Amino acid sequence: MTNMQFTGTPLAFAFVLGMAAAASAQVYPSRPVTLIVPFPAGGGVDAMARITAERLTAAFGQQVVIDNRGGAAGVIGTRAAATAIPDGYTLVMSTSGTTSINPSLYARIPYDPIRDFSPLTLTATSPYVVAVHPSLPARSVGELIALVRANPGKYSYASAGLGTPGHLAGELFRSPLGLDLVHVPFSGGPPAINATIAGHTPVSFTALPTAAPQVKDGKLRALAVMSSKRAAALPDVPTMAEAGIPDCEVDIVAGMVVRSETPDDIAQRLHGEIVKALAQPEIRERLSALGFEPVASTRDQFAAWIKAEIPRWRRVIHGVNIPKVE
Repeated sequence: MTNMQFTGTPLAFAFVLGMAAAASAQVYPSRPVTLIVPFPAGGGVDAMARITAERLTAAFGQQVVIDNRGGAAGVIGTRAAATAIPDGYTLVMSTSGTTSINPSLYARIPYDPIRDFSPLTLTATSPYVVAVHPSLPARSVGELIALVRANPGKYSYASAGLGTPGHLAGELFRSPLGLDLVHVPFSGGPPAINATIAGHTPVSFTALPTAAPQVKDGKLRALAVMSSKRAAALPDVPTMAEAGIPDCEVDIVAGMVVRSETPDDIAQRLHGEIVKALAQPEIRERLSALGFEPVASTRDQFAAWIKAEIPRWRRVIHGVNIPKVE
């Protein structure tokens, strides 16, 4: 992994830090704030970001603008945030993929998830779902396993991209069972699930907020949720353990971070307002309806989570023999 380095002159670097200090001295925020979502519009993380941004806009009296920069499993958008001026006017949604998976998946990434960012708070968690097209003759995880074993190489599964939690979820399911189930990566959650809805890629490992509306509309059939307990959004769908597959749990975990050089008073203000937003009953209900469990951690708790998750996902990636992406 390559750490992000500032390549300008010392004078230029001093100028950037001076701008950040000047911003801190003003009333914050005095202009619109950008919230980068490093994934395409329409996915679960995007929906959560937009709900939270609405409340922050009301609290700040300044627009919080969503900037979708998808691609490369969140690397493109996260890199943009890592190179932004550290003045608190650029936030980024941080997920398991961008902070904990990418460092072990990629041979090099253009940011350091610990060094380059200051955690604000975890915002929400949600499990992944094993979903299939309704025409697929499998109504349980056991039947899906039998179907794939009887037709090696015939069936494929969609994910939001190489190295995303959905990809790893598929490999955690496929690899220990020795299933010949072909991985088809897409450029984000919405195109992946659309491929399954259309029947092109009949199996999908996708986040609950993306899958739940399609399941309720009958466009997909959910076989299991990849969590330790059933999801309130799909209460009739068993967990993987209940379906006979233990130790196969994958959650989407999301939070917000800023550049590590951001003045602490601004970072604290951001943390406080995000936590207030997540405490609002209306916001919690909207997130729960999407399949998210709202979380409002301290900054230190979020930092500790990031440090603990990086080695956890390293073990998973090595365990299912996913080669590093060059």
